[in-house]
Amino acid sequence: MSTLRPDGRPRIPPNQVVTQKFPVMTAGTPKTADKETWSLTLDGDVEQAITLDWEGFQALPQREFSADLHCVTRWSKLGTLWRGVAVSVLADLVRPVADPVYVQARADGNYTANLRLVDMLGDKAFVATEFDGKPLSVEHGGPARLVVPDLYLWKSAKWLRGLHFSPYDYKGFWEKLGYHNYGDPWKEQRYRG
Repeated sequence: MSTLRPDGRPRIPPNQVVTQKFPVMTAGTPKTADKETWSLTLDGDVEQAITLDWEGFQALPQREFSADLHCVTRWSKLGTLWRGVAVSVLADLVRPVADPVYVQARADGNYTANLRLVDMLGDKAFVATEFDGKPLSVEHGGPARLVVPDLYLWKSAKWLRGLHFSPYDYKGFWEKLGYHNYGDPWKEQRYRG
């Protein structure tokens, strides 16, 4: 296993400890993974806002992703395997018009996370519906969660219900409570300084 990422950074950020487990951390009570009522709304400063039901989401181009995950609580899990839809595919559907573009991930329980779209394009972020070859469990955010491997895991909203595109950087749940606005694990951006 390589100790460096393709961008030259070490796979394990400073002061992180690798775990084989997948700890469950959450800011709220897990919801029921009900695919019958689940939907994903893509809106904001876009040419065409849409809401996808489960069937519509599953009809989008799906692929497998491998990602190293890094939690603000200092654990890292390497080489996780996911299946889902790249955020790039979703952005292409609605065509954001703002510049710069920020994204507010919206999830069940009024959870939000703020991100820059540039950090989510290409293979940098995806909406996952499977983990390790199985449907995503409720405790890990099923039926669908955002995964943004280059940022601390609080940015990877569980129980995802929407992506809101905007020229404004609306603070997310944890950012309002003192977490760093960006959350780069290699710079140890855990809390506002």
